[in-house]
Amino acid sequence: MIKLSHVHKWFGKHEVLKDINLEVQEGEKLVIIGPSGSGKSTTVRCMNGLEIPTSGQVFIDGQELTAKNKVHLVRQTTSMVFQQFNLYPHMTVLGNLTLAPVKLHGKTKKEAEELAYHYLDVVGLREKAHVYPSTLSGGQQQRVAIARALCAQTRIILFDEPTSALDPETVQEVLDVMIRLASEKNITMVIVTHEMGFARQVADRVIFMDDGRIIEEGSPAHFFENPTEERTRLFLSKILR
Repeated sequence: MIKLSHVHKWFGKHEVLKDINLEVQEGEKLVIIGPSGSGKSTTVRCMNGLEIPTSGQVFIDGQELTAKNKVHLVRQTTSMVFQQFNLYPHMTVLGNLTLAPVKLHGKTKKEAEELAYHYLDVVGLREKAHVYPSTLSGGQQQRVAIARALCAQTRIILFDEPTSALDPETVQEVLDVMIRLASEKNITMVIVTHEMGFARQVADRVIFMDDGRIIEEGSPAHFFENPTEERTRLFLSKILR
């Protein structure tokens, strides 16, 4: 579903991604971990055109992502859940969820609302349909953001550290929703996270990045029990203490 081929990304004089080669299969749950500044978020943002590689190619469902087809291709295939929720504050929860289905996917208001209520049920927030985001906790806002991504009914959902802006008490409620989503075979998920227990539980494959490179990848069992690279072992020894 996703392929990055020899992707480099520079911001000014700083090379953030250094020859990234990566394939994500349909239905795969890929978790990307690594220290801050390692290039994890930039890698994910290259997958949906929010960042344009300085060189290299990105393919989505077999089509190369280009300046001409980027908007159409991403809208048809990919949704994203951000660190900071990015809900429209002047719209109710229901308004946030129905906007894209109506404006971008041609659904009627009734169809979009039925879809929104269905996914609010999935994230356990049906009763919040008519309130504004500012009245919700951070965990609830992120669950609404996940429901909004689901309303687009895309085959790929990208998550960029979805729990990093939450207080510890609300992290688990978001992770619980994502764990349920991970059981859906038809959704391809790429997740940047520091939640190692979550990665161990849901990932089909884990990638460790550092200094703009993929250092190691493998199954959760390999990754957490017998990593090959010394840099990976050092990172895990600090984060799993």
